[in-house]
Amino acid sequence: MKKVGKFILFALVGVIVLSTFVFLWNKSRPKVTVYEIVSPIIGTVENKTIATGKVEPRDEILIKPQISGIVSEVLREAGQMVKMGDVIATVKVIPEMGQLNSAESRLRVAEINLKQIELEFSRQAQLYKKGVISKEEFDASEANINKANEEKSNAQDALEIVREGVTKKYAKLSNTQIRSTITGMILDVPIKAGNSVIQANTFNDGTTIASVANMNDLIFRGNIDETEVGKVKEGMPLSLTIGAIINRKFDAVLEYISPKGTEQSGAVLFEIKAAMQVPDSVFIRAGYSANAEIVIAKAADVLTIPESTIEFSNDSAFVYVLKEEKPKQVFDKKQITIGLSDGVNVEIKDGLSMENKIRGNAIDTRMKKDRESK
Repeated sequence: MKKVGKFILFALVGVIVLSTFVFLWNKSRPKVTVYEIVSPIIGTVENKTIATGKVEPRDEILIKPQISGIVSEVLREAGQMVKMGDVIATVKVIPEMGQLNSAESRLRVAEINLKQIELEFSRQAQLYKKGVISKEEFDASEANINKANEEKSNAQDALEIVREGVTKKYAKLSNTQIRSTITGMILDVPIKAGNSVIQANTFNDGTTIASVANMNDLIFRGNIDETEVGKVKEGMPLSLTIGAIINRKFDAVLEYISPKGTEQSGAVLFEIKAAMQVPDSVFIRAGYSANAEIVIAKAADVLTIPESTIEFSNDSAFVYVLKEEKPKQVFDKKQITIGLSDGVNVEIKDGLSMENKIRGNAIDTRMKKDRESK
């Protein structure tokens, strides 16, 4: 039994020594790195920048009253279409007591004067028939009664304006009826029946009755970073992506770049505006957030390779061209001339052709073996 135990012990020691020797021998062997092989292809390289912003109508008009009072009725609501001149709401005038008293007093005085002049005209008419007074005196009396009637009419209109805000004569032009000044869609009606409103004047913007806009004329309003603003110009095409509308892009044309930047969160941004082209089948609501892709530079149908295959040294670019593939990969370092890059692929201007094969990323041989074993 002792001999058997010694034999097993010696065998275990021998296995350990042999395993250690094999491990150290594998460790000392040079490691062979295997690389992916990449071929140049013909493609398009675009250099883009992104601007964030929102979609809004080009002109949003705020409808304000031309008279102060209380809203008596709201006839329209947000989302409805209106034409120019359509009534949106009506306002009831609350007369100021001083103005009301003056207007009533003016009407009473005009009526008293009219009665007196009517009596005088009646006497003058009788005298004219008898030939006592001349035609000139009779005409002057007739003119006086016409003036008195006109004064009474004016006083009556003034009283109606103070009481109702409009006269019966000009009911169609009443400023108590708040009308739309353009044809479009009502975006918001911030008032309700019973709200007090103030007329627009030189000291006050007035109360907004409604906002109306032409939703067929939309623009993208966004901001672009100062590092990119020098690369864009008016007339460049944009591709808009709206967050609320999935898997759909809209064309637009850049039409405005702000000459002055504003600082936001430590970055200087410049406002841009672009006219949108929206199909009739799509309804876009005002205020949708959107991103605009602006193609700053583009190279179409050019030779391209992945930018990860390029090695840069000073101002030069190099690739490793495959010379031999078996029994092991052999590469030659070659200088190339590159052009436009989009961060993934790069344009090759000189130094490579379609027949060349170049070194790509290193392959993990252990993962490759695992895949092959499976």
